[in-house]
Amino acid sequence: MGTGDEWAHALNRGPGGRARREGRLSGALGIRVPSRWLTKRLKRESLKSDFTIDLKHEIALYVWDRGDGPALTAVPELCTDSVDARCATTGRSSLPLCGNPVKKEDIFVAVKTCKKFHGDRIPIVKQTWAGQASRIEYYSDHADSSIPTVDLGVPNTDRGHCGKTFAILERFLNLSHDKIAWLVIVDDDTLISIPRLRRLLSCYDADGPVLLGERYGYGLGTGGYSYVTGGGGMVFSREAVRRLLGGQCRCHSNDAPDDMVLGMCSSGLGVPVTHSPLFHQARPVDYPEAYLSHQVPVSFHKHWNIDPVKAYVTWLAPGEEDEAGPETRKGRKDEL
Repeated sequence: MGTGDEWAHALNRGPGGRARREGRLSGALGIRVPSRWLTKRLKRESLKSDFTIDLKHEIALYVWDRGDGPALTAVPELCTDSVDARCATTGRSSLPLCGNPVKKEDIFVAVKTCKKFHGDRIPIVKQTWAGQASRIEYYSDHADSSIPTVDLGVPNTDRGHCGKTFAILERFLNLSHDKIAWLVIVDDDTLISIPRLRRLLSCYDADGPVLLGERYGYGLGTGGYSYVTGGGGMVFSREAVRRLLGGQCRCHSNDAPDDMVLGMCSSGLGVPVTHSPLFHQARPVDYPEAYLSHQVPVSFHKHWNIDPVKAYVTWLAPGEEDEAGPETRKGRKDEL
C-alpha cells in the first residue's frame, strides 16, 4: 500500500461519484488516513448517528465525507467474488459447516405473533419454513386452537415486544424439560431456513453463552452496546438464556425494544453478541443483488410489498445450494 491519503477498496461509485456498497467490502486504509485525516475529523466532530447498522457502508460514507474526504482508490486485487492469480483477497461464499449439522430436535423455534396476523402471516410461515422445524410454538395475545397459539398473558404492543420476548425466554428455560440446546425467536413475518441454521450452528458451542444474528450497535463510540436485531431472528444458547434471566435482566415496559434491552443486558453480563451476515433484517429486494450473490442466506424479514412465498423459494428453500454454495441458487433464481 502507498502512504498517501487514500482508501484502497472494492467499492463502486454511485451517481455523482458517491461511494456505494457493491457486494462485500474488501479494503484497506492508507497508513496516513487514520493518523492524519481521520484523527482530525474525529476531533472536529462527533459521529452523527447513535446507531451502527451497516458498518462497511457507514465507514465508506464517513471517509467519503460528501466528497471532501480522501479519495477511494479501486484496487482490482482486492476481490470479492473471484479467485485468480491477481487476487490478494476474496470472500467465502459457501455455507459454514464445522461438523454434523445440529439436530432439528435440538432447536426450539418461537414465533411472535398477535391475533390480527393469525389469518395472513401464520399461513405463510406454515406454507414455507415451519415444516422444517421439529419444535415450534406460536406465541400470541390470543389462544387459537386452529394454529395453535400459546397466549403468554402479555398484552400485544405495536412495537418493542419486550414483555412477550422475555416471557418466551422464561418459558424456554423453565418448561423445556428435555433441555433443548438452542432457542430461535422470530417474528411472524420472518422467512428463515432451518436446514441452513442447523449447519451454521455446528460452528458454535451450545454449552457456552451464544447470542447470534445480525448485529447492530447503539452508542458504540461512547460506551454503548451491540445487539442482535430481532427481525432477522435471534438465536440463543440455553446458557445465554440462563445468564440473561439469572442476571435480573428485565423489561421496563412491555413495548420496550426487546433486541436492544437484550443487547444492553448482554453487555453488562458478559454474554457475547455474535454477528452473522447470513441473517437479514430486511427483504431480499432491499439489498444489492451483488451483495446477496456472495452468500447462502439464513433469513430475511418482512412481507411488505413482496410475494413472501416467492422470496422464500428464491432465496431460502432447501436445495443443493445448501451444500454447493450460491451458484445453484442463482440458476434457480434465473428460472423464476
